[in-house]
Amino acid sequence: MNKDMEVTDHLEELRKRILITAVTFIIFFSIGLVYVEPIYKFLTKDLTYKLVVLSPGDILWVYFSISAVFAAAFTIPVATMQIWIFVKPGLHQSEQKGIGFYIPALFFLFIIGLAIGYYLVFPNILGFLTHIGLDLVAPNYTVEKYFSFLFNLVVPFAAFFDMPVVIMFLTKIGIVKPSLLRKIRKYAYFILVIVACCISPPDFVSHISVSIPLILLYELSVLTSNIAYKNKEVNE
Repeated sequence: MNKDMEVTDHLEELRKRILITAVTFIIFFSIGLVYVEPIYKFLTKDLTYKLVVLSPGDILWVYFSISAVFAAAFTIPVATMQIWIFVKPGLHQSEQKGIGFYIPALFFLFIIGLAIGYYLVFPNILGFLTHIGLDLVAPNYTVEKYFSFLFNLVVPFAAFFDMPVVIMFLTKIGIVKPSLLRKIRKYAYFILVIVACCISPPDFVSHISVSIPLILLYELSVLTSNIAYKNKEVNE
């Protein structure tokens, strides 16, 4: 009976945390809808031509996509806090120390990843793909294709920027060890290259442009895991 009550309490707590995160996302999604126009102008300010739409639904798609990315970025700190509140009771006192670092770190790293993806990776890849086709076609992208290309490249790239902090946290609570990360390094490289090929355009330059940063982030994750593991041993 006690075990059933304990499971019920955990499920209720989990439902509460998910609900808070979902409400936060909806609030920021609504704010994003209000500011879609300035965000759209910012994301297309460097284009020398206007994007076109092929159906009224494309306009609605752009509104929802921009608002969703905006909401996801600002929901990350809240979601991280809710995860922390949920798992905290099951952690030792030593594992709880310094946890306040992870919440803002996840948010700022995601924003940094968005910035690098948008200002460095995306324009270089778009410029390369546009340049090689100038003698054949005139660039005239649709809104849906342009933003699909932008978000499918930049958002996953930004998400991977949180990898070092996530690995550091998992090491701190004893789920991951740096020795394991070093052992599976070649498999991790292989998976990251596949991911890079999936989120980037189908050309060698794009694959390399995305693969190298992801591999460097994995190596940084190994380093942060090693630091967290040594600190964990000292505290214990």
